[in-house]
Amino acid sequence: MNLPLHNGFLGVMEAGLIALLIGMLAYGLLRWIVRALGGSTGHALGWACVLAVAVAAGVDAWNMFSLGMMKLESPLYARLALEGIHDPASLGARVVFQVVGALAGVGLGWLLFTGGWRDDDVADADKSASGPD
Repeated sequence: MNLPLHNGFLGVMEAGLIALLIGMLAYGLLRWIVRALGGSTGHALGWACVLAVAVAAGVDAWNMFSLGMMKLESPLYARLALEGIHDPASLGARVVFQVVGALAGVGLGWLLFTGGWRDDDVADADKSASGPD
């Protein structure tokens, strides 16, 4: 995301909350696009997950990947690699919270935009499965 966040756990929580909002917006946008193209809700959910994770955790995940691939044999190379990363001590936790936040945001967006918990077909199916009243 490359935003000026706090350091430590507070910055990790901020990044996760921003990723949650990105996930909700990604699902709302892709739901509109997929419905216009005649696709299903599953397509909107899947592509929203991919888009939200790429946008929310893309930069930090790339930094974490590139740190594992670079040859940090000298202190100079290590210092140069770490200078471009905001709070390198919390990089792994920030990536995890961004991915989880983005996926949770897509799920929350699905619940908000489609009314997933109050779907009439599911309620009718639950009533018929429980038997006559």
